[in-house]
Amino acid sequence: MNLRIRQEEPADIDEVSRVLERAFGRPDEARLVEMLRRNPSYVPELSLVAESDGIVRGHILLFPVTIRQGTTSFGSLSVGPVSVVPEMQRMGVGTRLVAQALRKAEVLGYRSAIVLGYADYYPRFGFRSASLWGIRPPFEVPDESFLAMELKKGGLEGVSGIVEYPEEFSAICH
Repeated sequence: MNLRIRQEEPADIDEVSRVLERAFGRPDEARLVEMLRRNPSYVPELSLVAESDGIVRGHILLFPVTIRQGTTSFGSLSVGPVSVVPEMQRMGVGTRLVAQALRKAEVLGYRSAIVLGYADYYPRFGFRSASLWGIRPPFEVPDESFLAMELKKGGLEGVSGIVEYPEEFSAICH
């Protein structure tokens, strides 16, 4: 399979929405990405697509979040949503998207990333339980599903607190 990972372009927006809807089987994540693109904190370089034969087959968005402990705050990134069209799932497309997005984030100077996701998937990239650093979600989720990783050595040193997501995330967090 000839797969190219690249930055999302404005011409990809409709295709990305279709990929998200097909991957998740509902429109919520597509609406979330659409809203996040309008947020002033949106980083276009961290919205990537997987393309093959000129067609968008997958998408990932990393978005800035804050980890707050009292009056102290630390910047990080939230991973997701990650989407791959159903017929290309379990073929390494998502793995390549995540790996490339994390590399890009590191190059851009980000120090850490947070993900609410599958405990059997994300550790391959270096994610571990966020609670190891004292990082907690703002809602109830199983500890093994709320993960963090350092993009730079020591990137989470001295960091703890509750992750604050942009208000747009409430659109899919029911």
